[in-house]
Amino acid sequence: MEREKFSSRLGFLLISAGCAIGIGNVWRFPYITGQYGGAVFVLIYLLFLAILGLPIMVMEFAVGRASQKSVALSFNVLEPKGSKWHIYRWFGMAGNYLLMMFYTTVGGWMLTYFVKMVKGDFVGLDADQVGAEFGAVTSQMGMQIFWMIVIVLVGFGICSLGLQKGVEKITKWMMCSLFVIMVVLAIRSVTLPGAVEGLKFYLVPDFGRMVENGIGNTIFAALGQAFFTLSLGIGAMAIFGSYIGRDRSLMGESVSITILDTLVALIAGLIIFPACSAYSVNPGEGPGLVFVTLPNVFNHMAGGRWWGALFFIFMSFAALSTIVAVFENILSFAIDLTGCSRKKAVACNLVAIILLSLPCVLGFTAWTGFHPLGGGSNILDLEDFLVSNNLLPLGSLVYLLFCTRRYGWGWDNFIAEANQGRGLKFPRWARVYVSYILPVIVLLVFVQGYLSKFFPAFYARLFGG
Repeated sequence: MEREKFSSRLGFLLISAGCAIGIGNVWRFPYITGQYGGAVFVLIYLLFLAILGLPIMVMEFAVGRASQKSVALSFNVLEPKGSKWHIYRWFGMAGNYLLMMFYTTVGGWMLTYFVKMVKGDFVGLDADQVGAEFGAVTSQMGMQIFWMIVIVLVGFGICSLGLQKGVEKITKWMMCSLFVIMVVLAIRSVTLPGAVEGLKFYLVPDFGRMVENGIGNTIFAALGQAFFTLSLGIGAMAIFGSYIGRDRSLMGESVSITILDTLVALIAGLIIFPACSAYSVNPGEGPGLVFVTLPNVFNHMAGGRWWGALFFIFMSFAALSTIVAVFENILSFAIDLTGCSRKKAVACNLVAIILLSLPCVLGFTAWTGFHPLGGGSNILDLEDFLVSNNLLPLGSLVYLLFCTRRYGWGWDNFIAEANQGRGLKFPRWARVYVSYILPVIVLLVFVQGYLSKFFPAFYARLFGG
């Protein structure tokens, strides 16, 4: 049976792009770009986005549209009789739940900072006090749980209204608002006195910086960011494939979504790097760039309290766009597996996600002594590692093999589904690349993640930096 469809192509593009965008683009992309040399990193990242992310996205969409199911049942529908591809569904579903177990907490931080900016809590604080404020936010269990629950309630509230009336309608409004806010912030940032140096750092490639950071180190950082930014490998995109009509080719749709996703990341850089330059802030500060460095920038900016509030509502929209998309995926699991109503799926999963999100909060409060990955790691780091370094690359490998091997769904079935409809076609000449070369690249991403995490000294000797 055909699923409910989006009411418009724009709705599909914005929701799929919203799933991909999230805080990975507006939080991780700027700070990792700052750490790895600015424009030269961006150049390599864009190359890998095209040759790595696009083919896998097309494959996820194809599996979803052909099966008309989420990852919970899509392999069951398409796999050859007697094969075991469907076993991956448990890992795909686990990936979506794991992602939300920490994403909801981080989304809550964004809302917290928006409220604090509106209230003027950062006004008059020096740099050390602003840095201490983030520690204060993450140490307050009750406040973190409150904002996490708010995020969960809003996300499932939108999903409870249905695909067209809830997810599509509200996400379209949210994504359009996101783009408007970003453009306003970018214009303000690039017109600040002293912004030119930040623009040069971000837009003019300097290959000397690539050598300073280690050529291999920079390449793998760009490779990893390109791979993870599109949320591929856990079926998060496959569900939207099941909602796509067959009048459009999947390659064309994937290119459009990738462009939207990339546009948001690039504009985020236009907001952050000129502002850092204008106020002599190091753009390579790392993960604290958004929560520690930027509030200091807003403190020095005329009207900074309100510019800061606008920035963090933009960050909240970015986080919520992904949360709503993944919640829709999670609801589809319940509906596909049990045949229950959407409202019942919402009620059960709302409670489940709140409970599953508690360990992340506790990792910053009651369980601060628990370091699952050693050093100063916490539960959020463990959950992120399980998703980003394991389920995403290995899941992408599953989709690649399933769509190209004769003992899976097979190349002929994949290419027929991908190229059905008008628009840009998936090139048949790419068969060798996606069948043999791309799987090796994905395996390298997986191995690199383990080397950098558990054998940093050996990794540094191999790749520099």
